[in-house]
Amino acid sequence: MTREVKLHPDKTVELLLTIPWEDVKRTYDAVVDDFVSSVELPGFRKGKAPRTAVEEKLDKSKVYEKVLERLLPKAYTEAIKEEGLHPVVMPKVTLLEAKENNPWKIQAVTCEKPDITLGAYKQAIGDIKSAKKNKIWVPGQGENKHDEEKNKKVTLEEILDAVYQSVKTTIASVLIEQEVNRLLSDLIDQTKKLGLTVEQYLASTNRTAEGIRQEYSKQAQKTLTLEFALEAIADKEGIFVSDDDINKIIQSAKTDDEKKTMERERYYLASILRRQKTIDTLANME
Repeated sequence: MTREVKLHPDKTVELLLTIPWEDVKRTYDAVVDDFVSSVELPGFRKGKAPRTAVEEKLDKSKVYEKVLERLLPKAYTEAIKEEGLHPVVMPKVTLLEAKENNPWKIQAVTCEKPDITLGAYKQAIGDIKSAKKNKIWVPGQGENKHDEEKNKKVTLEEILDAVYQSVKTTIASVLIEQEVNRLLSDLIDQTKKLGLTVEQYLASTNRTAEGIRQEYSKQAQKTLTLEFALEAIADKEGIFVSDDDINKIIQSAKTDDEKKTMERERYYLASILRRQKTIDTLANME
């Protein structure tokens, strides 16, 4: 296998993988053998039909789909390992060329973690706290004394907005696209639960498909920026999660099944706990 790698300033990675026909043919034969062992043809017991007879009945496009499913993971994994890449998202794959007796060409587009410039996030949070703390309540001007004291507290949204405004980064389009697709998938699930189609939902909210995609794109930009920014702040502030922290959460599970699921997802739990610790640290900054 040969490959070409293009690295873009926004950390997008383009891989052009060229797989020799010999490798394709070898995998093709293995896929056909699997079909031969599982197919029943008239006059033959399962798995005993002649290979040529089975192959004549197969849809070649379906067979080559199976071939690609077997070839791509190995080729992609080898490429990123040998190139020293660290993707943070599953690749967007395009089959560029797939002809018999010729090498196959596949494009895989992914990205690495973006570069983050944090900026003066501590000062930004401090400015918000100072402004709210020094706000003077004037009788007869809207809110009462109790509400005024309550509104002096900095909210989570205000803290995250302060961080977001302080950060400079460029999020790769492939990462934003994946997040937008996830949000759209969630929307479809939600509308189904309401007994509506997406079109009916959009009409009822006076929105368009293009408009909601743009809305989700902005949302994805902010969500992903904050996600990477909080991780960078955790690194800078030396915020870590111990095994004890994770075990306490797992022990709080209400059922054995829930506990087993948490055990399998320790890494995910650790990332959530670290993010929460980082937010708590930001909230307590003066």
